[in-house]
Amino acid sequence: MTNNQCAADFLPHDTPMVLIDQLIAVSDDSVHCRVSTAPHGVLAPFLTAQGTLPAWFGVEIMAQTVGVWSGWQAIRNGATHIQPGMLLGGRGWHAQQPTFPANATLDISMRLLMRDDRMGSFEGEIHHGDLLLASGRLNTYQPDEEALALLMSQGNQP
Repeated sequence: MTNNQCAADFLPHDTPMVLIDQLIAVSDDSVHCRVSTAPHGVLAPFLTAQGTLPAWFGVEIMAQTVGVWSGWQAIRNGATHIQPGMLLGGRGWHAQQPTFPANATLDISMRLLMRDDRMGSFEGEIHHGDLLLASGRLNTYQPDEEALALLMSQGNQP
């Protein structure tokens, strides 16, 4: 399904923590999002003085792309609000260079490898045109309401 919708509509984040501009396409097992490193885009607060983006942001950009996929799935299945998910870790994540280019359109594609009730594994890439910028596998956890409340209450203890 092609959407070309605002990615923030499918994330529980608020500005400035939304690092994805647009949902391009989504299916049962894949998602394609896009973001720009333009000086006035969502990534502007994180750009270097040269207008580039440190490549380590790629991990969170890929994780938010998975979050968009999860949010889209939740809405499709009748959810009234988007639950936050958690990045547990990754394997084989590699950036081809230390920064992503200035004024570039980054295409992020993630593919579901495995999912059970709460855990998921996704593999993906970040491209600028035909140039591969980063790739890797992310493991995620989607807590239910009770687990999320417990996690949040434990974080507030002295």
